[in-house]
Amino acid sequence: MPRMMTTLVRSAPWMLLAFVLSTAGCTQANFVRTFQDDGVPRELNKVTLKEYVINPPDILLIDAVRLVPRPPYKTGPLDAIIVSVQVAGTKQDDPNRHLRPGQPIDGIYRIEPDGTINLGFDYGAAFVSGQTILEATQSIKKHLLVQFPKTDFEVRVSLGEAKAFQQIRGEHLVRPDGQVSLGTYGTVYVAGMTPEKAKAAIQEALSPKILDPEISVEIGGFNSMVYYVIFDLNGSGQHVERLPFTGNETVIDAIHFASKGLPPASDRFNMWVARPTGPEEGFCDHVLPVDWQAITRRGCAATNYQLMPGDRLYVAVDPFIEADGFLAKVIAPIERVLGIILLGNSSVRSFQSNGGNNNGN
Repeated sequence: MPRMMTTLVRSAPWMLLAFVLSTAGCTQANFVRTFQDDGVPRELNKVTLKEYVINPPDILLIDAVRLVPRPPYKTGPLDAIIVSVQVAGTKQDDPNRHLRPGQPIDGIYRIEPDGTINLGFDYGAAFVSGQTILEATQSIKKHLLVQFPKTDFEVRVSLGEAKAFQQIRGEHLVRPDGQVSLGTYGTVYVAGMTPEKAKAAIQEALSPKILDPEISVEIGGFNSMVYYVIFDLNGSGQHVERLPFTGNETVIDAIHFASKGLPPASDRFNMWVARPTGPEEGFCDHVLPVDWQAITRRGCAATNYQLMPGDRLYVAVDPFIEADGFLAKVIAPIERVLGIILLGNSSVRSFQSNGGNNNGN
């Protein structure tokens, strides 16, 4: 019995190695169908996609070209008004036209959260929030008359920038429900629209409060279109990189963005692009084999495909590393079992030997 166990222990690793090596190359790239179509876009014959369609979680860059509130507009915090105060009867170039020499009230003044504007210098702050432009003009004049009751002066006020600019301008995330938020102006559904259609939808949503609104819409983050780079690991799973699609990436670009190159355990001779298919193609496999050596060493663009949204660039693991990992995974429990058996066998022998010595004594 001990001799049989010894023979089993010695031969088991070699039998496992022979089994793994005989099957190692057979499980790689067993595709149902393989396509090598000359119409597939590559590095030197790239194509442009149709007009981009907005979807969550894209980021929109919205800029306000013209946002004029519908009259009668009442000012509020964050609004900016243009105020000019000049002594009556003086000209623009007259140094005595200011209420105080060298202290002009002439420029853009932002309405503070408390509803006042700070006129600067020693003029103090005047409350103008919730007032029309005409009412704000009277409020500023009344405020200044307290300090200059005997001075005849003119106050001119106009709207410089409405708070609508702050709420609409900037980056806007397309929410999971397909809408973008415009602050107090509500939300607008833009999913499935081109930027031009989204612009029209946003302008229509602003029309009840804004007079002939004009905005521009650009894509600030192409987050809804992605492709994947999948690295097979040595028996311990797979590493997936999800990368944003911009329309110009090829196979070599994807490897660079994912890991700055192939990981050490990768098989340079076994990689491919798996392209998703729908019912119109019968859900069949659409696989494009990649010759990495030709792309990198010889500059051959035949398999340096232009990637499309949803593509999976799969990089297999080196077969020898895979075999080593498989052996480690299979042999480890056998080693533990045999170790326990050998330890038990050794313990029994030791006990029997000690028992014989005690009987002799």
